[in-house]
Amino acid sequence: MTATVLKTIVTVAYILVCVGLVIVVLMQEGKTSGLGALSGAADSYWSRNKGRSQEGILVRITRVLAVLFVVLSVVLCTNWLG
Repeated sequence: MTATVLKTIVTVAYILVCVGLVIVVLMQEGKTSGLGALSGAADSYWSRNKGRSQEGILVRITRVLAVLFVVLSVVLCTNWLG
């Protein structure tokens, strides 16, 4: 592969990671629990088991996409691709 083709592939992957990161972040719920946090109602079964819920999965996907974002940013900013 030539450097131009490789740079194009990495750029397309970077754009897909950026769009995916925005979508996953927007899908997540807010971290504040509203007035329920004042009375202690925020500590429920679902809040204690977030790692196995859909929210926990979204957090893990966000972390992976964030790492990919940083790595692809460094690769595109350096001259590793020619």
